[in-house]
Parts: sequence; structure tokens; C-alpha cells
Amino acid sequence: MQIDVVSIFPEYLAPLELSLIGKARQDGLLDLKVHDLREFTTDRHRTVDDTPYGGGAGMVMKAEPWAQALSSIAEAGHAGEKPVLIVPSPAGERFNQALAHELAEEEQLIFACGRYEGIDERVIEWAAEHFTVRPMSLGDYVLNGGEVAVLAMVEAIVRLLPGVVGNPESLVEESHADGLLEYPVYTKPSTWRDREVPPILLSGNHGKIAQWRRHEQYRRTAARRPDLLDGFDATKLTRADRTEFSDLGYDVVDGRLHRRPDMPVNDQG
Repeated sequence: MQIDVVSIFPEYLAPLELSLIGKARQDGLLDLKVHDLREFTTDRHRTVDDTPYGGGAGMVMKAEPWAQALSSIAEAGHAGEKPVLIVPSPAGERFNQALAHELAEEEQLIFACGRYEGIDERVIEWAAEHFTVRPMSLGDYVLNGGEVAVLAMVEAIVRLLPGVVGNPESLVEESHADGLLEYPVYTKPSTWRDREVPPILLSGNHGKIAQWRRHEQYRRTAARRPDLLDGFDATKLTRADRTEFSDLGYDVVDGRLHRRPDMPVNDQG
């Protein structure tokens, strides 16, 4: 996979040289380049922003440096491929694990890190003619720029590439991999500050352990992120699974989970 990131603070992306992403780059699994937007300006002050038309606070990123930067990256990219341009923005679609899997299948991703009040909207309109443009948001909050969001999205995407994570099975059991939160995990010692590891994990009964972990996923998701259970596909639930969900306040109706109205709503998470 090829990933290009454009920013006025390229040093902000230095963590992409570390850990699994850094190793993936060294091993040739990932071709990742960070570009300084100011290199694509033409004035001696390397100006990338100006005042907004219509007035208002803040500055807006100028269109031409962005067009020059994106054109240069596209020309050096995969021939015949239409790159995906991801623009971090609180006005974008919500980034999630499903999108991470989708984007991990692409040949080339370009991330445009906006700053100030954002990028001149004409850049997005122009880019739609040359790229598949995907404005994306990490959540319902505002950051100073797109760099933090890019660090999170790149890590979520790259770790899904074949060969990046040592044990591929670990990707299957993580939170959100199947629409649920991950079960709790423990390690040695079995007793720590008078707190015991759940006995089932010491039993050696792998079938019972798998069921316990699955039911812990149900409990944790219902407590912390009940929204993830809205319309959950219950067609493959076992009788024990259905009993567990019933104890949590959910009924199975037409193959979907539905929370009973008499159950209190947990506001955690």
C-alpha cells in the first residue's frame, strides 16, 4: 500500500516511523511519504492561508498549494489507479473499524491535513474530479488540525495489512472486529492485590473459556456501548447466548436484538 500525507507540520507525523508502522515501512509492506504543503507554495513567505471571504474569525487554507501538492502526488502514484483522498474533518463521515477494513484494500491513500478554519472548499470540488474524496471524522469534537486524526486512521488501517501484525488471529478478537467490544484480558500472577483472575480462565476448558469470553463481550458492550447492539444480528446466537442477552435485558425479535423498554439505560461510555 502507498500512503501520502500532506501537512504544514510534517514533523507531527514522526510517530509513523515507530512501532509496527515503522517496521512495515522497513519491511516494504508500506510505502509512506509525508509531504510539506509549504513546498508547493510560490511566494517567498511560503504562504498557505488567507482571510475568509464573507468575514469571520480565523484563516482559510489557500487552494493553489493544495492543488499543486495533490497533483504532484497523484502523478507519482499508481498508474491508472484513482487515489482515495481522505480529508479529516468534523463534518465528515464517522471513521470506524469497518471503514478501516475497507480502506486497507486500497492501493493508494492520500491524507490532507487541514488547519485553521479548514481548506478552501473549491479544493474539495476540484479534487472530486481526480480522486475519490472521503471527508472523515474521528468523532464529534474539533481538533486543531488533521494530523492527530491521520495518526489514528493510518494506524487503524495499516495494522490490517497482511504481515503487519504478527498473529493475524489477534485482529479477529479485538473490539469492533465483530461489532462488539473485546472481552477483558488477564496475565500472571493469578492473584494480584487480592484480586483473582476469573477461575474459568485457569480451568483449561477451552470451550467454556470461549463461551465466557463471548458472554463478557455481550456484558461489556451492553454496559458501555449499547448503541452497538441496536439491530445486532442474532440469527446465529446459541441458546446460551440468548439466555445471556435475556439476562441483560434484550429479546430476539425477527433475528435482531431489541432492548426491553423496562430495562434501565446505562449511560456509561
